[in-house]
Amino acid sequence: MELRVAHTAELDAATLGAARELLYEVFPDDLEESDWEHALGGVHALAVVDGVLIGHASVIQRRLVHGGRALRAGYVEGVAVRESHRRSGVGTMLMSSIEETIANAYDLGALGASDMAVPFYEARGWRRWRGPSWALTPSGVVRTADEDGAIYVLPLESGAPLNLDEPLMADWREGDVW
Repeated sequence: MELRVAHTAELDAATLGAARELLYEVFPDDLEESDWEHALGGVHALAVVDGVLIGHASVIQRRLVHGGRALRAGYVEGVAVRESHRRSGVGTMLMSSIEETIANAYDLGALGASDMAVPFYEARGWRRWRGPSWALTPSGVVRTADEDGAIYVLPLESGAPLNLDEPLMADWREGDVW
């Protein structure tokens, strides 16, 4: 298995197309075009076997507001492993690469986790945000209560101090805010 790490700008159209197709394959009923758009503009980790993309994850920059500070967050998007390669270490390899990028470039890591993925992320040190979630939208600050309990953060030793019981606010984007 080969691991390739590259910024969106360094990936050709065929590679990006294969990553997009993989996400639609893994999440056939739960993926919108905005979800793919959210995965672009940052660093991608790509797992390839015999020239075929079997896994993808990306990390993009977002601003999260906590404790009166705007934090530079490495926000994880588009984590997917082809069904035939699950539980074989591919997800661990992808996330290790993404977490290294987060540790080297951001104040914290963050992601929105599906119920199925929670044990995986928790085993890697990601912690559930227990406080209320909000979004800074074009209409002002809006409560995102439906996302409470699904937001996970990766605190960093060198990062900002976090109180997981306090409010957390995300910057605005089209589609799912978190």
